Amino acid sequence: MRDPYEVLGVARGASQDDLRKAYRKLAKEFHPDRNPGNPKAAERFKEISAAYDILGDADKRGKFDRGEIDAAGQPRAQGFYRGGPGGRPGAGGRQGPGAGFDFGFGAEGAEDIFDEIFGQMRRPRGPGGFNAGGRRTTMPLRGADRHFNLKIGFLDAARGTKRRLTLPEGKQIDVTIPAGLADGQQIRLRHQGEPGRNGGEAGDALIEVTVEPHPFFTREGDDIHLELPITLDEAVLGAKIPVPTIDGMVAVTVPKGASSGTTLRLKGRGLQIKGGAQGQRGNQYVKLKIVLPDKPNSALEKFIEGWVKTNKYDVRAKYTVEG
Repeated sequence: MRDPYEVLGVARGASQDDLRKAYRKLAKEFHPDRNPGNPKAAERFKEISAAYDILGDADKRGKFDRGEIDAAGQPRAQGFYRGGPGGRPGAGGRQGPGAGFDFGFGAEGAEDIFDEIFGQMRRPRGPGGFNAGGRRTTMPLRGADRHFNLKIGFLDAARGTKRRLTLPEGKQIDVTIPAGLADGQQIRLRHQGEPGRNGGEAGDALIEVTVEPHPFFTREGDDIHLELPITLDEAVLGAKIPVPTIDGMVAVTVPKGASSGTTLRLKGRGLQIKGGAQGQRGNQYVKLKIVLPDKPNSALEKFIEGWVKTNKYDVRAKYTVEG
């Protein structure tokens, strides 16, 4: 397998944020959904996902940088060669193929040790070097994880939904989006990653969710916020008005004399609280904003001119700066 840094096109000193950006760009370009019937794109997507599985995990990245695992995420043999081409001379100074493998075990014990350490590599058989026909390990090896990106709408994330995801090999699976999922959160699908070896379990599919912004709802934790325009008469006289929530429209009472900035709380109209009981939700906060008619209104102007003569008041009295 190619060096994962080369696959993602980043330098070895790249930050985790740079790695994530590079992965998301490539994954979007080569995703099977955007390249139907293109086996080269599917293979490239698979390679990109495998590379990010190594570098996107800080622990795995550290092991790879230190040479403890290879580009496939499998452990490398380290510190066992006391001889051989490119190796360090052993205590006895022997070098060359097959030299320096004296671990204090008999022939069968040494073979078992090498089966566990080297996995799919051929094991040495005596001082003659490697036996090309040597048996392979039966130790189960877990498959690598796959990484995906999924973009969903604000209301789908708030309410919860299901989306269909196409895997690199063409298999389609339904992904359950839990209610209240936040932007950047990850969903893990067990055993939907790369197949394992020697009977080992498959890796997982890790799906990072991007939540698109909404035209008027915003999210803060488990709460929903909304700025709602009201008319002048609704503010002065009070009114019962329709207010949008993530579940649909509800009727809300605007108190008499409401000002712009007045905030109303709709209890339990927010998002499902993560870790809370089913149905335990945050709140929705509605901030009122008085909006005048789009066009000048002569009747309203005349009324205000007469009204202000006997009802003038100072709303900016506290906004003074002493110099």
